[in-house]
Amino acid sequence: MQAIAVKDLVKDFKGLKAVDGISFEVKQGEIFAFLGPNGAGKTTTIKMLTTLSRPTAGSVSVNGYNPLYQQADVRKSFGIVFQDPSLDDELTAMENLEFHAALYGVPKEVAKERISYLFEFVGLESRKHFLVKTFSGGMKRRLEIARGLIHHPKILFLDEPTLGLDPQTRKAMWKHILELNKKESMTVFLTTHYLEEAEKMADRIAIIDLGKIVAQGALSEIKKSTKSKTLEEAFLKLTGHSIREESATAADHMRQAKRMWGR
Repeated sequence: MQAIAVKDLVKDFKGLKAVDGISFEVKQGEIFAFLGPNGAGKTTTIKMLTTLSRPTAGSVSVNGYNPLYQQADVRKSFGIVFQDPSLDDELTAMENLEFHAALYGVPKEVAKERISYLFEFVGLESRKHFLVKTFSGGMKRRLEIARGLIHHPKILFLDEPTLGLDPQTRKAMWKHILELNKKESMTVFLTTHYLEEAEKMADRIAIIDLGKIVAQGALSEIKKSTKSKTLEEAFLKLTGHSIREESATAADHMRQAKRMWGR
């Protein structure tokens, strides 16, 4: 079963095609890495998948819903961890989760049970009543993961989820995500500039450059087709670039989140 289906997707900005006729599928329960140099079109693609931007042409299906005409259904079916922090620093960890549970329409009693579980799951039980502005970067990232899972999404979008985290925190975060992927068959759609993450975690990989997908398939297939020993080597051959992190700000993502929920 397909969690995401994209066919001939185009996003044109006044003659500039940021996304130029791409097609790919993501199977339910798989971890799918979507990679590309800065400006290649991956963030634009994610915006179209998550209802933040309207396609110029082509079709998209997310959990069987059309992001153009069934926005509420699409939004309820996924969780997202933005590239940069988008939490409210002036609220406690508990208040952040309660607020987002309300946005997703999770009943109060159900939300209470899930929040309790998620704090334990991400190792923040002792910090739930602390203001988020007192948290370290790693703690904020773990809280964002908890927030993204508050409504038991079928798909979790991770846009550079480990950006700026130390190796120990990155390892712990991936342990949590892999557990959920196996226990609940949750689909994970990942962008990252840490190519070793994609090598170790992804079932399949798509590489986008200049708005077009230049390779997709299992890691072994991509390495074979490019005659490369590593994903990094294949990436360089396909794009001519080293992978670089997207330039985005926490404020940008907060504005996107508010726009998504009409706040």
